[in-house]
Order: sequence, then structure tokens, then C-alpha cells
Amino acid sequence: MSDDAQVLGRVARYYTGRLSEFGPVARGVDWNSPESQQLRFEQLCRILPGERRFSVGDIGCGYGALLDFLKSRYRDFRYTGTDVSEAMVAAARQRHGEDPVATFSVGSEPAAPLEYCVASGILNVRLDTSPEAWQGYVERTLALMDRSSTTGFAFNCLTRYADPERMRDDLYYADPGAMFDLCKRCYSRNVALLHDYALYEFTILVRKDVKGT
Repeated sequence: MSDDAQVLGRVARYYTGRLSEFGPVARGVDWNSPESQQLRFEQLCRILPGERRFSVGDIGCGYGALLDFLKSRYRDFRYTGTDVSEAMVAAARQRHGEDPVATFSVGSEPAAPLEYCVASGILNVRLDTSPEAWQGYVERTLALMDRSSTTGFAFNCLTRYADPERMRDDLYYADPGAMFDLCKRCYSRNVALLHDYALYEFTILVRKDVKGT
């Protein structure tokens, strides 16, 4: 079994346990409140266009909460949710299974590239994986998001600037400057770092459709 397969197996078991304990709510995907979950979605969805039709892949879709958010803000889109937890995908299908704009599948990436990819929280829960191994997993996940999107992708991370007394040993706190630099060097010259909202995290938007001069 590959290192990433082992990591994803542990993550799947963790989130399956959270879903079993709390159900298809914000706590079930390890967010403190529905309000913080909505704030994260607002930052991630800055990558999306305003009026025209688009396709978006939700990597680590959980029970499909982002689809609810998208339907409240956008009128014409196609949504593909993937998650490594079979229980999460089952919950998403139960909530949204008849929705014609959405499909859900078990896995770590969409079956085919979409215009946009977003990921909320999937880089945070390190558990007992070593920091070095997790960093490699994070970088490979960003490469996955790049190849799974044709126009842009967005993700969030807990920030290294969080209050030390609030940090947990089982979570990953990223250096926002280093993540910005990685995306700028490897994926696009058009990268935005959002670190001005009231959570101990940041969001990065990578736009691949804007051509440099």
C-alpha cells in the first residue's frame, strides 16, 4: 500500500467516525459551527465565475454541504463531489441523490478534469502521520487539484499564525507564505492569498485562465 493510500485510509476512518457521532452537520465534518463552515465556503467560492455556467469538483465533499451553498448563490453549474469516506458519500447521496446538477463518488479526485476544483479542510487533519510525510501528501494533493481543474482551484489550510495555546498536535498548520510561493512557482502567476477573515486559517485561489503579459 502506498503512503498516500495509508494516509487516505486513516482520514476516511476518522471522518466516518465523526459522521457516525454527529451526523450530516458541520460537526460531522469537523467544523465548529455552521457559521464557520459558511465563511469558509464564501472564501473558496471567490474562485468561481459570477454569471456564466461552470463545472466544479468538490474534493473531500463530505455530506455535500458545499452543494447547498452553491445552490443558494449560483443558478447554472455542474457539481461533482468526491470523498474517500464511503459513509460520507452515502450521506451526500441520501441528501442530494435526486439533484440533476450533482454527482457523488468515492475517491480522492474527480474521474475527469472540471473547470474548477475546491477543497475545504482536507489538508488539516494530520492525525498520527509525521509532519514530513503529511507535507508530501499536501503537495501531492495540490498537484492533484491542478490536474483536475482546467481554469482554477482553491483550498484552505489552518495557519501557522494561530495562537500557540490553541494548536493541536494532530492537526497541520501551514505556512501561508510558503504555500503561496509553491502555488506561484508551480501552478500559475495568478494566485491570491486570503488571510483576512475571522478564522485561524487562510485560503488560496489559483487562477489558471488569466494570461500574463
